[in-house]
Amino acid sequence: MVEVVDSKLVDDIAELEKILKNSDNGAGLAATQIDLNRRFFGLKDTKTKKVEVFINPKIEAVFGEKTYPMIKVEGKKDENFLEGCLSFPDYYGTVKRFLKIKVSWQELRGGKLINKSEELTGFEAIVFQHEFDHLNGIVFVDRVGEEGGKFYKVVGEEMLVWDVEKVLRGEL
Repeated sequence: MVEVVDSKLVDDIAELEKILKNSDNGAGLAATQIDLNRRFFGLKDTKTKKVEVFINPKIEAVFGEKTYPMIKVEGKKDENFLEGCLSFPDYYGTVKRFLKIKVSWQELRGGKLINKSEELTGFEAIVFQHEFDHLNGIVFVDRVGEEGGKFYKVVGEEMLVWDVEKVLRGEL
């Protein structure tokens, strides 16, 4: 838990923001992914590239059932949303997530931690849960494996079905 605001925290947050802003396809990044044993992560608005940092995040409530999120593809039937991760480049999988959650966190403002809360839906709720998992030592590959979801690897121009058990055993 982050309890003290100091120059190290400010520097760590700045580093995470810089890495996430410069990532071409990352929508979120947890401190643990860049070897920081801290409870914060950033979510990036994929259009504006603005990063919001969530310090000491919590999921206060969930709404509905966990489900495989779907995306609309024009002219086709809906498809499963494929979750990816900066820690596993070129790998994607189906993960059950809540599509609406209520969260709380702290934000660094003026050298102080300010309490915030909000309801998140859709893509933002999915990314929040993904990054929250990182802070708890869980990666999306674990979720794919435990839920029996589908797992894929991008090879050249193709997306191939992949054996998640091999990834879990470290046989990338």
